[in-house]
Amino acid sequence: MLSHHQIAAATRIGMLTRERDTVSACAQALDELARALPLDVATLLSIDPLTGAHVQIAGIGYTAENSQALAAEFVGTPWYRNVVRQDVPPSISEDAGDDPGQRFRHGWFYAERVRPAGLRDAITGALRHDGRLVGLITLSTRHPDAYDTEARRLLASVIPALGALVDPTAHTGDLHGLPPEGAASLVADGGSLDLPGRERARVAADEEFRPLLRAFAETGGRRLRLLWPLDGTWYRVSLHRHTTSPGLTGPAVAVLVHETPTELPYGLSPRELEVLTRAATGQTNQAIAQALFLSPRTVHSHIEHLLRKTGAASRAEATALAVRDGLLRPTPDHLGHFVERGAKESTDRHGPSRKLRPSR
Repeated sequence: MLSHHQIAAATRIGMLTRERDTVSACAQALDELARALPLDVATLLSIDPLTGAHVQIAGIGYTAENSQALAAEFVGTPWYRNVVRQDVPPSISEDAGDDPGQRFRHGWFYAERVRPAGLRDAITGALRHDGRLVGLITLSTRHPDAYDTEARRLLASVIPALGALVDPTAHTGDLHGLPPEGAASLVADGGSLDLPGRERARVAADEEFRPLLRAFAETGGRRLRLLWPLDGTWYRVSLHRHTTSPGLTGPAVAVLVHETPTELPYGLSPRELEVLTRAATGQTNQAIAQALFLSPRTVHSHIEHLLRKTGAASRAEATALAVRDGLLRPTPDHLGHFVERGAKESTDRHGPSRKLRPSR
């Protein structure tokens, strides 16, 4: 029967899922397990969704390098398949499952990796979040037969919380205060990651949109809002600079893409949106005409139309409105004029601390 102390430890681990500092929360979770269960060394690993590699998020007695090297070997053993199949983490004292009677302690991994370290029992659980395998937890001790049924059940009870902690995509939307509606993806050099509970952002896979993503990442800016057409539908799109969570071995910064379908605001035409975007960069009518292969007179007419539609009293007021509300269809060369910079990430939850005007 679980003790009051063990139940309290499990409860505290569950509460750690509210923390935004994933590394610290994972370390605290291992500390709680060390007080509730016998262990001499432990490792908490996340599976990088881009590469499939195991990445140590927290450890007791393990360096990240050693833990990750052991995990890379362990996933090739029959015991790993046994771990992944079971809801209650098995201890190495049990049968391997694939071949009843074959015990983990009779295998090469135990003989060459575990026993030489002085460890006599271990328990490993597969971590899942939103139905996906996202990591592993392993506790090991120098005492033989230390992990009985109660110990295994206790670890099973905290596996959902541990899965949420090590999943690098779990809290991405919360960090940036995304609205509940709309699709979203996390984009890094290695590919695009789906976020739990979100449809995949379609624009993130658009080949014409990708240069804009790369240009935004290179600006070092915090956020960019714009409008983008795809397959006959317009989308309101926001790009957020995202410092990747532990569990991703790729670049330190990725781009969070959020989109919602929309109609062009104020009844603007696609051409008027292009003209407004270029006007917001400070281009003259003559420069806009040359860039869009129009006559200056046509550009002047577009300016008059968009002023009337937006209710702006002047060209300057219209361009300020465009920047403020993300009424922009920028090219990669335009981004320096429109990217929001300098505010703390937490302001994403309530909007920027000030309205940015286009650079001159």
